[in-house]
Formats: sequence, structure tokens, C-alpha cells
Amino acid sequence: MTWAFPLYERYRSLGSKTRARYAELNEKRPDGLPIPPPHLIMKVAGTPEPLVYMQGGELAAQLIVAILSKHNIDIRNLRAMLDFGCGCGRVLRQWQHLKAVEIHGTDYNPALAKWCSRNLPFATVATNRLLPPTRYPDDRFGLVYALSVLTHLTEPLQLAWMNEFHRILRPCGVLLLSLHGASYLPSLSEQESATFLGGQVVTRFEQREGTNLCCAFHPETFVRNVLATNFEVVDFVPEGATGNPHQDLWMLRKR
Repeated sequence: MTWAFPLYERYRSLGSKTRARYAELNEKRPDGLPIPPPHLIMKVAGTPEPLVYMQGGELAAQLIVAILSKHNIDIRNLRAMLDFGCGCGRVLRQWQHLKAVEIHGTDYNPALAKWCSRNLPFATVATNRLLPPTRYPDDRFGLVYALSVLTHLTEPLQLAWMNEFHRILRPCGVLLLSLHGASYLPSLSEQESATFLGGQVVTRFEQREGTNLCCAFHPETFVRNVLATNFEVVDFVPEGATGNPHQDLWMLRKR
């Protein structure tokens, strides 16, 4: 029952061992920044473990820098970048060293966005509604990344947000996405597998879109032919989204 999922998330975050590890790591503050409490980490990482939160964010940031560099883009030369679905700063916190770049984040969950605003002073953090648009002007960002975000939305909302990303990206701006791809086929039902292999997105718990309970699975053909219609596919790395295990990495460029 979907009503039980928030209770499960809260229960997982209250374990004494988890809270002890959180207190220890937060006291050390490896990057000098506070670590969000376990119940917020649970909402973005699927686990309340602070080390998973920290390590996953580091891996994701390293991946972003690496794939941009692979295509001759230096992240330090971007004017502005947006972490869409920034959660409680798992990846956003990794950019405090980019002094010449405007760092922005936005999230649907106001509690997560509020934590980032209070604790990551180098970033400008906003909230967004489940439906676009955002308040950002046209052609605002050189980079938008949405890691494990469209994976929790229904197809109509995914397409709506792709149009919004296109609007707020600068000409030739880059969009990075991580999506559930073919590696998840063994976990799909027979009917879901048939839908996926037929090139259609598979979505579970559509009524809970915008939460971790809603889960979408994206065939490569769907991304190329439907999701990325207004973009050039620059790179596709199956299961390449380190920091978001087993998710595919897509690099798209605004046409």
C-alpha cells in the first residue's frame, strides 16, 4: 500500500547505528559542509546511510566532469549550471570550488530545498512544482543535469520537463540524464518487459509520481525517438551513471 512507503522511509532513518554513523561523519565534515539528517538522506539516496550519500555524490560529480571533458567542455568555463532535483545536495555540494560558475539547484520537495539553501551558501536553491515551468529565464544555463529524476515521473511529465530543459538551456547547452535502462529487464514483469522491448516507457505507481515509489524504466529507442526529440544525442553509456548505480547515462545537446 502506497500510504505505508513514507512510514517505511522514516523508520529506516531512525536506526541507532545509522544515527551514530551520521553524528560521527557530520562532526568530521570531510568537505567542511554539514551533512543532512538521515531522514532527508533517505529521500534522495534510498538509504539513510551518510557514507552512501557522500560517496554517491562524489562519484556523480566526478562523472559529470569526466563526460563533459570527454566532449571538450570544461565545467569551470560554464557561466551557470543547474542541478535539477538537487535533493539535499548530494551532488550540489560538490561544486563549492567552482568560484566562477553560478551554481543553482531546484527541487520539488521544499524540505530538501530548504536544507540546501541553509547549508550550501555557494548555491542558489529554489523549489519547483511537479509541473513546469520553472522561474528561470530562457537560455539561462550551459548545463542542466537531472540524475535519477525522470525515473520518478510519468511519461507526460517527463516530456513536459524535457521541453522546459530545452527552454532554459543556452543554445548548444548540455543536458545530462540518468535513467533506468535495459539492465532492469530481469526485474520487470512479463507484461512490463513486453512494453519495454516494444520501445515504450514502463512506469510503476504512477499515482505517486515525484516520489521514490514511482519508478520509470526507459528503453534506448524511447529516449532517442521520443524523449530527446529536441536534442542531439551526444553520448549514451549503458549503466554508466556512477553514483546512481545501474542507471544509463545520457548526454544531450540542445538543438
